[in-house]
Amino acid sequence: VSPFLGLLHSISSGLSDTELSAMKFLCRDKIRKRKLETVQSGRELFSILMEQQEISSGNLEFLRKLLQHIDRDDLVAQLVQFEEEEPHAPDGQPDVHEKPIAVISNNVGREWKKLMRELGMPEVKLDRIEVAHRFNLYEQLFQALREWQRWKGKDAKVADLIRALRGCNLNLVADMVEE
Repeated sequence: VSPFLGLLHSISSGLSDTELSAMKFLCRDKIRKRKLETVQSGRELFSILMEQQEISSGNLEFLRKLLQHIDRDDLVAQLVQFEEEEPHAPDGQPDVHEKPIAVISNNVGREWKKLMRELGMPEVKLDRIEVAHRFNLYEQLFQALREWQRWKGKDAKVADLIRALRGCNLNLVADMVEE
């Protein structure tokens, strides 16, 4: 079982009908009213939010805000614990706390979309990241790299990052990552 789905199930189980109703109200700007009316459980609400990419295992900020608004600090604490215990990537994969992502994020700049296209990221994901972090170039690239890592899963390799950097003529950054 995915730890993320286990977390959502646990949170859903802890919600009262009143709290679910409050969360549905708070989601009215994200989910159409007709769709919200059919939601009967936290799991259903979370499924819709995942489909719309409002929440994911690497993006829990919206869920945190929902739980804070309904005064469920115990569930917020559960969320924080999940984030702190999130497993690191296996060997050969770039970890979000590893040097390659930091080096790339610090040195690529405006060419970040070109790099992500070279890695095969869909344009729609790049646009969503750009909109979510409109005025923060570093964060756009950092989140794009994290999304690429989640998208590729165990196939996300540092060697692919280096190859893509070289493909974009970002050889200096590629050299820095290799070091």
